[in-house]
Amino acid sequence: MESKKNLQVEIGRNSSLYFAIGLNIMLFTSWQLLEYKTYDKKEVAIDILNVDEVFEEEIPIINVNTPPPPPPPIAIQESIKVVEDVAEIEETIIESSESNQNDKIAPAVAVSDVAVEEVDEEVEVPFSIIEDVPVFPGCEKGSKIEKRNCFQLKMEEHVAKNFRYPEQALDLGIQGKVFVIFVIDKDGVVSSIRSRGPDKILEKEAERIIGLLPKMIPGKQRGKPVKVPYSVPIVFKYMSS
Repeated sequence: MESKKNLQVEIGRNSSLYFAIGLNIMLFTSWQLLEYKTYDKKEVAIDILNVDEVFEEEIPIINVNTPPPPPPPIAIQESIKVVEDVAEIEETIIESSESNQNDKIAPAVAVSDVAVEEVDEEVEVPFSIIEDVPVFPGCEKGSKIEKRNCFQLKMEEHVAKNFRYPEQALDLGIQGKVFVIFVIDKDGVVSSIRSRGPDKILEKEAERIIGLLPKMIPGKQRGKPVKVPYSVPIVFKYMSS
């Protein structure tokens, strides 16, 4: 005996469609549950306010001392008095400063009548071109050339006699050449001592040596004492043992 099935009544034929519909319904429900928001409810107490009387505050009136208004301006009447001008005004005459033929010419003055004042100028003449070189003590005799050579010889002897190597420079190993520049003034005294060298220690010692120079006979140019600048090189060199 064969079983007869009604194809229109068979449920399994549309099972996939029903599964899809159910899945969509579940997803939609889950989404709605996730998006659902709740809020805390605050308790609000509602009371009845009975206002029996209305309190009216009285504001005192304060009188402010305001200054009185300024008085109205007073019209000043000026009395104008006309005075007749009777004084005579002298006009200033400006004369021309240009000379003409009527001007007198002062008489000529002779050259001998003009007084010339001599001005003592501070002149410095280099040692190499001065007429009479400064005379070192002990070099008074001889010609100008002999005095010049004697001066240089005495200067070398003075440096060698008073030379002293600074101990601090020896400890630091400082050596070199120091150029000392000084001036023999019009009185024969050494002044304006300056130096230039590799170190301040050597410069100070070189200036000390030159400061010990004796007083000399000043140099002369055209028979008048003048300042004479002079330069001396002093060599500081130690011998290693």
